[in-house]
Amino acid sequence: MIKPGMMTCLLVALCAAVPVQAEQRAGTFKVVNGTVHVERAGVKEVAQIGGAVMQGDRVVTAPDSFAGITLRDNTRLTASPDSTLVIDAFSFDTTTHKGRLNASLKKGRLAVISGQLAKANPESVTYNTGTMTIGVRGTEFILEAAGE
Repeated sequence: MIKPGMMTCLLVALCAAVPVQAEQRAGTFKVVNGTVHVERAGVKEVAQIGGAVMQGDRVVTAPDSFAGITLRDNTRLTASPDSTLVIDAFSFDTTTHKGRLNASLKKGRLAVISGQLAKANPESVTYNTGTMTIGVRGTEFILEAAGE
């Protein structure tokens, strides 16, 4: 039988672990040129090199600006000037290489170099442009979306 004190410790440990996983970094800004914002949980911030990219983030590049993002599975995304990209879902297990990546290009252009997720599990990676959803079978491609 579990003692009441032990149960309390177990519950505290479980509750403490949940926010860490929920806020796990999907990737990192490797290049920020010009004015690039990241919108997270209703808050708009200026993107910075080395800054976090999280699941649910909306990355917005101004005209004459662009952003380079490397996700944890080594997927490389380059959002061109005047683009809006949303990381809808991202998870990646570094041991099994399982997980998923779902991203939406709301407007602009996005250059993609696929990482370990697409190579190990191509059906787990999709990109949405609003008019179509693309499943990844290649390693490098460019998406374009007219607008929101």
